[in-house]
Amino acid sequence: MYKSLVGGIIAAASKKDAIPLLQIGSIPIIKRIVITYQQAGVFPIVIITGADEHEVKYQLASQGLIFIRNEHCESPELFESAKIGLNYLKDKCEKVAFTPVNAPMFTPSTLKRLIKCSSNIATPSYHGKGGHPIVLKNDMIERVTAYDGDDGLRGAISNIESERQWIEVEDEGIMLSIHDEEQLQARLAEHNRSILNSFVKIYIEEEKTFFDSRAKLLLYLIGTTGSVRKACDQMALSYGKAWVILNELEEKLAYSIVERKQGGSKGGNTTLTEKGFAFISAYQEFEESVLNHAHLEFERLFERQSLI
Repeated sequence: MYKSLVGGIIAAASKKDAIPLLQIGSIPIIKRIVITYQQAGVFPIVIITGADEHEVKYQLASQGLIFIRNEHCESPELFESAKIGLNYLKDKCEKVAFTPVNAPMFTPSTLKRLIKCSSNIATPSYHGKGGHPIVLKNDMIERVTAYDGDDGLRGAISNIESERQWIEVEDEGIMLSIHDEEQLQARLAEHNRSILNSFVKIYIEEEKTFFDSRAKLLLYLIGTTGSVRKACDQMALSYGKAWVILNELEEKLAYSIVERKQGGSKGGNTTLTEKGFAFISAYQEFEESVLNHAHLEFERLFERQSLI
């Protein structure tokens, strides 16, 4: 399976503390983080759900996201959600970005700087004070999740402090949470400018679209889970709709994308064919190339001439 450069985790599980649907501007905070992640090229994005779970899935299902429930969401520690996400993304990405949903105001440019950092763990700092998101290399995941002390994620990172680099940024948003309501509102216009960018949606179509971001995520998840049903559960897609997508894709491409293996005592499974793996890998590479080119052209034609 294609191994992405950087995956993302948004911890939105705690029914006691997380408020994923809180509106800041015209959108909820969880969607604001999703947009920021997407503009920094993060894929896949994993939402650790619990608080307002059904509405979160309803509002974000079309965004091409993975949803994993924290079964202890009544009063979970943030570190527990972090471990769920990190263990899921282990070996699927070269790096992982993590943030709690209640910290929605860091910018795409800050996240890009953290991703480019060569250290094993990168944490942003604003005037000497740290914040979110945190970006760590895949090799650090086992060391972080193995921590069993009392200080949660902070303690897990501090326990391997020698692996961390602090990145000084001029982005106050790394420190702000939903509890800083007055500051969040004061920063809203600036943050909206930071997420203003070209947004290119890529499809493959004939007479109509037959492959898009949801179909890409479906293939990705079949490749990682070996099951259409598990893939559907993780991306909030109906099982019937998934097979409509797969059957139409195979009809248009005129070759098999998935291989179905029937039952037995352990049940059946569905995996990607060799061409299926090649197809999604080529699509991901094509998508990244197009988006990078679009960003550069947007900067050249609009930003450098101060037209936007």
